[in-house]
Amino acid sequence: MSLRLATFNVENLLTRFDYTGFRNQLRQDRVLQLFDVRSEEVYQQLEAARVVAATDDTRQMTALAIADADADIICLQEVDNMAALQAFEYGYLYRMVGNGYRQKFLIEGNDSRGIDVAVMMREETRDGQPIVLNDIKSHAMVTYGDFGLFNDELAELGLHAEDKIFKRDCLELHLHIGGVPFSLYVVHLKSMGSAREGVDGRHATMPLRRAETLAVRRIIESRFGAGHTATRNFAICGDMNDYQDWIDVIGTRRSGYRFEPRKEEKGSALDVFSHDGFAENIVRRREELDRWTLYHARGPQEQRLCQLDYIWLSPALARANATRAPDIIRSGQPFRTIFPPGQEVERYPRVGWDRPKASDHCPVVMTLDLI
Repeated sequence: MSLRLATFNVENLLTRFDYTGFRNQLRQDRVLQLFDVRSEEVYQQLEAARVVAATDDTRQMTALAIADADADIICLQEVDNMAALQAFEYGYLYRMVGNGYRQKFLIEGNDSRGIDVAVMMREETRDGQPIVLNDIKSHAMVTYGDFGLFNDELAELGLHAEDKIFKRDCLELHLHIGGVPFSLYVVHLKSMGSAREGVDGRHATMPLRRAETLAVRRIIESRFGAGHTATRNFAICGDMNDYQDWIDVIGTRRSGYRFEPRKEEKGSALDVFSHDGFAENIVRRREELDRWTLYHARGPQEQRLCQLDYIWLSPALARANATRAPDIIRSGQPFRTIFPPGQEVERYPRVGWDRPKASDHCPVVMTLDLI
């Protein structure tokens, strides 16, 4: 019996407009910066028109990426609310896959922008086995003090013991797939942010993500017992906003590119999952240059391919699927994304240089045998 499991950051699946760019140029879309808009009313009209005009192509591509993943269960990040998810599934995804994802779950979390994690599930796997949800739980209200995770690093960032650990949530689901128990933990960890006081954004925010990964592990160990997690069927899915290695992309369109793999030597928040075999990042089963799920660039001087999107498997699930590797769906990437040789794909219709695109992230999907 198999289950096809996926994770995908769909990038701002929103039902609202953001007009703050009129007063804050840092929040203003680049196309509106080309025009001299002096009236806030006119600005709002233009911003609404821009968003509506761009969204249809974007969401067609998002739906195509999900359809290509062809998952029985897909974990999503950056979903505005249940209304947004339902409208997207009915208006776009249904046209690609039909009556597929009838089960949808979203609990409002802590994100200041209102973006949440969500899960969509089929009623049956592709093999015809029933997918049954037994329990779902949000951990959005858990504080550093509740789990004893408050420390000096967090205090230096201006946080307090009573602050919430998860910047979005850790959504916990317990299911039976064809009668076999399976637990799922869906997260979207703290973003890297901008550099501060000479420290790059990733390392400046590392204590927050490390606390989140420690909390996820604590939740799982509390559920199964610290000495029993290795024998249970669980997966941790989501956008982790961190990596343990990456690829430097060096060069320009004119000169050509070379790709240099790098290992993180200063540590990663994800070491909490990997260092003692608590869970396996199954994307590491792919070739070193073929693990990336996001392209990041700040001009030609800083270009990277890195994995931010993860399916972590429990040791039991990893062993049961030892010969399998995940797929990464990259056809929705914009043309500015630089692919290593041999990895080029046919892009979806109307994909642009930078936008429209399916998302800045790529879906990760894997077929799992459950035992």
